[in-house]
Formats: sequence, C-alpha cells, structure tokens
Amino acid sequence: MRAVPPAFGDLIARPRGDHDLQEEPVEVPDEAAAIEAAVLIPIVLHPGEPTVLLTQRATALRNHSGQVAFPGGRVDAVDGSPLIAALREAEEEIGLARDRVRTVGYLDAYLTGTGYRVVPVVGLVEPPLALTINPHEVDEAFETPLSFLMDPANHQRHGREWKGRRRTYYAMPHDGHYIWGATAGMIRNLYERLAAGEL
Repeated sequence: MRAVPPAFGDLIARPRGDHDLQEEPVEVPDEAAAIEAAVLIPIVLHPGEPTVLLTQRATALRNHSGQVAFPGGRVDAVDGSPLIAALREAEEEIGLARDRVRTVGYLDAYLTGTGYRVVPVVGLVEPPLALTINPHEVDEAFETPLSFLMDPANHQRHGREWKGRRRTYYAMPHDGHYIWGATAGMIRNLYERLAAGEL
C-alpha cells in the first residue's frame, strides 16, 4: 500500500473502478470532470479478530441512499487533502474522533460511475469504539470481520442493468448487509495490496 502522500498528484495516474470488471469495452468516466472525494477504511484492532467498520447510509440521502459505504464524502476546499477530508467525514458521520485513527496509507483512487474520484485512506483504530451516529447521514454503523473481507472466495461478481448495459461489480454479502459496488471494489483493492505484501 502506498505511504500517505501529501496531495492528489502523488496518487496513481489511472484510478480503479467497476469499469475494470466489464467483459465488453465500456466508456470510462471522465476523470477530469470527477468530483474529488475521500473515504476512511477503519480497521478495528480487536484482539484475535480485527474488523472493518462500515456504515449504512441514511435512506433519506439524495445520493447512494441506503447503501453500505465507508465513512467519507467530498473533499472540501478547506480540507486541503483526502486524508483530512476522510477523517473529518468519519468524525461528522459516526463520531469517530480523528485522534483515535492511526493512518497507514492510501489505496488506489477509485472512479465511480456516478462521477466521483474517491481516495480510500486506511486507518487503524484501537477498541473500544465510542461512536455517535449522525442520523441525517447514517442509519447504522457495523463491523465486518477482516478475515471474511480478505477471503477472495467471498469476492462475488454480481451484475445488473445500468444505463442500458449489463454492469458487473464486486459484492460481498455478509450478515444481512449487501456490500457491493465501489465499497466492495475498494475492499478488493485492499485484499490485493495485502496479498502482494504492500501493507
């Protein structure tokens, strides 16, 4: 995994995305027009069984409502970096204090079909968690075993019709939660980095 760079320019030139999975050539979203965003991938260091902290977005939200996601959002001008944006959003959405997070690096940027260029920031968190959920943004915060998410046998490929085409994406259903799309794609990238010994 990459060491934490100071700005977007240090990230890889070609972001990941669901477009990588399509059997037929698809139009790659325009990176130049993408909205810069960042998410925090919090790995909770429970003794014996680390977990990944995820959220279920509020059903009242306009974008990606009800979906499983990492805490995160747009990079505001005042943030100055994806790292600061990811920590700020995690604090605002689930009350995870930034001084509880030890950041260890970035994954590859992820370009979504909805026009976002998302930078995933990986952080380690010591238990116990003391969260305060913002009900305007999040319906639920929950933990999924890291061992489940890092098992490639659980990295299913699902598909659905989107904009008149069949689109393929990663999905990792677990314990009543449907982890899919960009979130599952970032988890897959984390698995690939760990498997390559880059963390």
